[in-house]
Amino acid sequence: MPDLIPAAFADLVRDRPADEVLAGLPDRAGLPRAVDGATWLDGLPGLVDRLLHDWRLTTTGASRHGERALVVPVRRHTGETAVLKVTWPHAEARHEHLALRAWDGRGAVRLLAAEPVSGTLLLEQLDADRCLRERPLLEACEVVGLLMRQLDRPAPARIDTVATKAERWAEQLARPTPSVPRRLTEQAASTLPDLLADPPTPSLVHEDLHDLNVLAPLSGFADRGDWLAIDPKPVAGEWEYAVAPVVWNRAEEATRASNLRTHARLRADVVAEAAGLDEDRVRAWTFVRLVLNAVWAAPFAPASDDFRARMIALAKAFTD
Repeated sequence: MPDLIPAAFADLVRDRPADEVLAGLPDRAGLPRAVDGATWLDGLPGLVDRLLHDWRLTTTGASRHGERALVVPVRRHTGETAVLKVTWPHAEARHEHLALRAWDGRGAVRLLAAEPVSGTLLLEQLDADRCLRERPLLEACEVVGLLMRQLDRPAPARIDTVATKAERWAEQLARPTPSVPRRLTEQAASTLPDLLADPPTPSLVHEDLHDLNVLAPLSGFADRGDWLAIDPKPVAGEWEYAVAPVVWNRAEEATRASNLRTHARLRADVVAEAAGLDEDRVRAWTFVRLVLNAVWAAPFAPASDDFRARMIALAKAFTD
């Protein structure tokens, strides 16, 4: 069983403190317990073993992982291939099963089973070797925009709202952050209330939709479309809010651009056009989220200096 847990994944998770947001939620029913990374890793082999037994699964290959989730390829007792996804407990992931259930395979990976209290999902298997990152940048931006159209639907009642999350953001922007230009934090703080003042009817939004979170279906499953979203961080809000990850990913291509402002805005504009979004609101939300990223990274200097500098440079591209 330890062979199913890559050392690189353990290194990413081991030193994480328990998620404060998850620990502070008043309604604990059906939620995973907030634990630090080392404690969670200690129990992970037993958890995976139990799930394989309970769901009658057989492993079929080497595990993959992201920063906070282990993904094990498996075969169900019916012969169907699938993947078992076990996620370190954090607030952003606790409603992933609700979003996937609402999308029901339309534009996103299909959910086969879920055990929310352990943060575990059984998902259809996609082609992990065919990621949207392989496609040219502007093509990838258009695909993301088209997926936003396909995923758009009313948000389930239990999904966190952008407005609720923004209460915490306002506090963070109001605190002095010397390593982030004051004019940027002040502009973001003044822009945020305007965006929240008259929002559209909330949609179910994937707030981390970018090319690394888009995979192709397996060969022979043409009816699933060309590309499917994975790893949702669901929120109830507007899709204009969700364009920012397309701007801050593929950083090497942004830094090589002869005109960073034009390059960054073009990414956002292509997504906005494909998704049918309000361009001004896309740019405003993207600016706010870039500044927030810089503010969040500041306490982790010097390890985060490159990331923080990149967020600041991109945020400046969205100022007038």
